[in-house]
Amino acid sequence: MENNEKQTPNGHVPMPPNGSGATNGSTETDQTLTTRQGHPITDNQNTRTVGRRGPATLENYAFIEKITHFDRERVPERVVHARGAGAHGYFEAYGTAGDEPISQYTRAKLFGQKGKQTPVFVRFSSVIHGGHSPETLRDPRGFAVKFYTEDGNWDLVGNNLKVFFIRDAMKFPDLVHAFKPDPVTNIQSGERIFDFICNTPEAMHMITFLFSPWGIPANYRQMQGSGVNTYKWVNEAGEAVLVKYHWEPKHGIRNLTQAEAEQIQAKNFNHATQDLFDAIEQGNYPEWELCVQIMSDDEHPELDFDPLDDTKIWPTDQFPFLPVGKMVLNRNPQNYFAEVEQVAFGTGVLVDGLEFSDDKMLQGRTLSYSDTQRYRVGANYLQLPINAPKKRVATNQRDGQMAYNVDMALGQNPRVNYEPSILGGLQEAPKSGADYTPRYDANLVRQKIDRQNNFKQAGERFRAFEDWERDDLITNLVNTLKPADKRIQEKMVELFSQCDEEYGRRVREGLQSAQSPQQTSGPIGSAHTDEAVRQAKEQSHPAQPY
Repeated sequence: MENNEKQTPNGHVPMPPNGSGATNGSTETDQTLTTRQGHPITDNQNTRTVGRRGPATLENYAFIEKITHFDRERVPERVVHARGAGAHGYFEAYGTAGDEPISQYTRAKLFGQKGKQTPVFVRFSSVIHGGHSPETLRDPRGFAVKFYTEDGNWDLVGNNLKVFFIRDAMKFPDLVHAFKPDPVTNIQSGERIFDFICNTPEAMHMITFLFSPWGIPANYRQMQGSGVNTYKWVNEAGEAVLVKYHWEPKHGIRNLTQAEAEQIQAKNFNHATQDLFDAIEQGNYPEWELCVQIMSDDEHPELDFDPLDDTKIWPTDQFPFLPVGKMVLNRNPQNYFAEVEQVAFGTGVLVDGLEFSDDKMLQGRTLSYSDTQRYRVGANYLQLPINAPKKRVATNQRDGQMAYNVDMALGQNPRVNYEPSILGGLQEAPKSGADYTPRYDANLVRQKIDRQNNFKQAGERFRAFEDWERDDLITNLVNTLKPADKRIQEKMVELFSQCDEEYGRRVREGLQSAQSPQQTSGPIGSAHTDEAVRQAKEQSHPAQPY
């Protein structure tokens, strides 16, 4: 290689551009996004699905390459949800969904009998920040529940907020990268966050929640939980309905303003973990009621949004909350690492009677979550006590790193690790009900869903906030946007205005009146002034359920 040849950061010599700025005689330029194989990516927004709202297909190579690399970005800390706390407890079923027998909707055994108790382990977490980050930072909170049912494990993996930033898993690595620290400075940047968000209008609903006091729950005990994505329930006849899950805290809901959070952080950056641990030690057991919303499994053209869109809330006047059981946490872990750190969840971990919907984020998460655990903890992570089902396990899976058990059935021929066999191998289980067999008739496409309606619910949420919540929302947005490029500021003001005229106006006026020097660091929403701390109130604010 000649000394005058310029190299890219990875050591490769770039192809010389032609007169139009393209490389290698194509329409591709030096800035063209490609896969690791060098294939130009023509659509980085949508996975390939059967029809606009149909299921994703396995040949989504660019997505699989992108998401599986993303799952392996950190060793061994979780890429997301690294900071967590957890506890053991139980779930007690009501046997009904509202006033109806629950068997009308699902054959899942854990729900069917009134008073039936199922052991659970719950992990609460913050999403973006590292394992020892302050628990007062503005961030969605994870709310993941592992049910050790008689039919095996069920993982209900969600967040405290009922919506998400994006609706297609293709964008998940980009979202997290934008919220993670700058790869050059290692400092989280509001400019990077809103550079992504201003080009992702579907995120406006989540941003409105996140930058309000709902973005900093006061503790884990007084925090809502949500499955976020749409799932399905299937009954014995093979009939299905769409379902959304909601955890409602019996101790009420409490959130923090930015100033209150900073005041707490100055004294205790483990406050939520300590609060959870101390409450259980003192016998003040945290408790939630599990409610579901149920909808027929079709496209619902009467709605102004797609019910599979995880950036939307189903209106409760049309789809009311139906209580189905309660959860009580009554035992702290004996060892943090063995239980809270090594517990592994996956959205694909479902029991009979529970199924996926065609929600594009859910389908992407189903690949990503368990793939992350196989990489982070190991191929045999399900042999760890915290992850193992509390029932007999018999598989033909063998070996792998750190294998210390063989999943053999009593009387199984140890020489047969395949199926079918007549030599004493494992056999298939009988079906407990009819299969649900939805029919698809659509082209395989890369397209956004119809009825995106990115701004309506965000505007409704802004108007539903109390005055103090709106004030804190505007302050946090202005403080975070102040250092950003003017083009990003203007685009965000435009998006806020489409949600609500007052919303956009107040952010614009706040940016225009801002006189403080540009910020380059600090938590999102932080004002970094003594005045903000002086204005902090002593008590966190109770919130109305949504």
